[in-house]
Amino acid sequence: MRGKNAITLPGRAHAQAIASIKRYFSEHMDEPIGDLKATLLIDFVLVELGPAIYNQAVADSRHYVEERAADLSDVCHHTEFPYWAKVKGQE
Repeated sequence: MRGKNAITLPGRAHAQAIASIKRYFSEHMDEPIGDLKATLLIDFVLVELGPAIYNQAVADSRHYVEERAADLSDVCHHTEFPYWAKVKGQE
């Protein structure tokens, strides 16, 4: 993802974000907001806040994977060369 300037939303998600912002403004602000202003707000949030949210998501994912990887030695460990240990135990 290096070299990318901003986080983008795919077409349908972008349209849903615009609708959500317009609804939020309609219900919680004194004035409604139009498509252009909603789009500009989304673009600003993606450029300004998107990287911080993305970085936190990556850090959370990394922490999760590292925890699971630490469990591998316990979960996936098999005793090596078990034949003679079994035979010795039968004697």
